[in-house]
Amino acid sequence: MEIDKIAELKSFLKVLPPVGFCCVYGSSLHPNNKDKSTMVDYIIGVSDPKQWHSENMELNEDHYASWMVPLGGAKLITQVADKIGVGVHFNPFVTWNDKVHILVDNLDIGDVNSVNLRAAVSAALLLLPSKFTEEDLYSKICSLSYMGDLRMLFAEDKNKVKRIVEGQFGLFQSMYKPFLKEYEAKELLTFSLPNSHQATISQDCSLSMTHSLVHSLPPLVRRKMGMKLGEMQVLKDSGRVLHEVVIGSREEAARSMQRIIRRTVMVSSARQAVSGFLAAGGINATRYLANKVRKAWKSWT
Repeated sequence: MEIDKIAELKSFLKVLPPVGFCCVYGSSLHPNNKDKSTMVDYIIGVSDPKQWHSENMELNEDHYASWMVPLGGAKLITQVADKIGVGVHFNPFVTWNDKVHILVDNLDIGDVNSVNLRAAVSAALLLLPSKFTEEDLYSKICSLSYMGDLRMLFAEDKNKVKRIVEGQFGLFQSMYKPFLKEYEAKELLTFSLPNSHQATISQDCSLSMTHSLVHSLPPLVRRKMGMKLGEMQVLKDSGRVLHEVVIGSREEAARSMQRIIRRTVMVSSARQAVSGFLAAGGINATRYLANKVRKAWKSWT
């Protein structure tokens, strides 16, 4: 991203209390996006949400639904995010400006994100056949975020995943190249370059490879897979006893993981939708939903 654009995006942080982490994303940041009226989404991370909201209410009371401030203030705002939502306070119309771009990272979120990227590659590979293209891989990775998301039924562009991947193909390549190279070095993936800008990839679909991919999934997903498929104890050379998922076949593991991801995303999206409605207020929430539905309708007609 250009330096001037980064500076422009960072300027919004000047009106906020200090933050530990901030990244931005949204379709208006895509290189091929023509509609510059679409919003930029900011994700902000802080070590003490209640204290941060208390300070921000003093500076920017209009960032919050009018009913929340007098009824409970920062405490209520945090409780709605934690108890009803998934730990995220959401307001769609704090900013309406002219993939994720990190602006501030004092919490080492970048290091944590590398674990998430590896897990996303592993999940996508489990769901892909033995031979596929780079675009297939990145599309599958991108689709994980929307698998089970209730908004995809009526409030999202049906071509959203395709637009994201096509618009940021180079970024996907740079993000996931280290993990693909690692799997290639282990002879788990094989790359061939036809007369195009992307590779065709072949993967090892053996049970040993499947075990390796499942091992890279998030602990919560592995634990739920173990509850469904069974677990076995494995003694490592270090003396540690690990619990590993019993895998009868690659297809069985893929189906189990897919159901778990879909269920997790569905529940989280429903909780966050209710929390977002309360946090944004009825008028803003309705306005936001109307914009989403209108955009989705255009993609279906």
